[in-house]
Amino acid sequence: MKTTMYINNEKFIAGMTMKDHTEPELNNMALHVCIDPEEVLQNRRKLAANLNIDVKDFVCANQTHSANFYKVTLENTGKGAEQLETAVEGTDALYTYESNVLLTSFSADCVPVLFSHEESGLIGAIHSGWQGTVKEITLKLFEHLKQEERCSPENFHVQIGAALSQEKFEVDEDVYLKFKNLGYMEEFMYFNDQTGKYHIDNQLAVKRQCERAGIPAEQIEIDRKCTYKSPDGFSYRQDRKSGRHLSFIMKK
Repeated sequence: MKTTMYINNEKFIAGMTMKDHTEPELNNMALHVCIDPEEVLQNRRKLAANLNIDVKDFVCANQTHSANFYKVTLENTGKGAEQLETAVEGTDALYTYESNVLLTSFSADCVPVLFSHEESGLIGAIHSGWQGTVKEITLKLFEHLKQEERCSPENFHVQIGAALSQEKFEVDEDVYLKFKNLGYMEEFMYFNDQTGKYHIDNQLAVKRQCERAGIPAEQIEIDRKCTYKSPDGFSYRQDRKSGRHLSFIMKK
């Protein structure tokens, strides 16, 4: 099973599953876009075994490209892990203080954000497609964690996972204007005269939102693998029926 491991130390484990031609459904991890749910569950169980946990330790959300976030407690363990119907409803970011709970984010071009807070032990997973970035889900969650959870921003460590590259993320003027209107995205966009399209770097846009929340740039890592161009990537732009990566983080 192909998995990119971002963190694996005595405190935290974090990574992102990749497309794998040797696994059922190419290692698709999403129940909401699959041919056979049992094959997806088989993939999830294999990942769980590799992480020395049970699939019932997963917490999954029903992602809706919102700016909503949810604080996970032990009672939420297993939500969406084996059934779509039990997933956390209408949210695109999860965070928790609990140990041995695997927070997840599903993507196929969108930007996954995994983070930990060294001081408090808090962890989180964000799904930020272009709509989530325009709605500032990452910035809003970090502001919430600073104010409500009293997390100092300088103690966050952030991993931005593989996503659609700027070269392949082309949009029309309506989407460009949504980014432009945020007032701090201009340097992450360019116009292609030949195609009449705008190109946006959503990963750097999300990184900027982390920085605006006060997180030091040197504590933000980015996996620049393009989900469209890489043979290990699931890309919705390339294939509307594509499977999904699962980005995950857990406190040990």
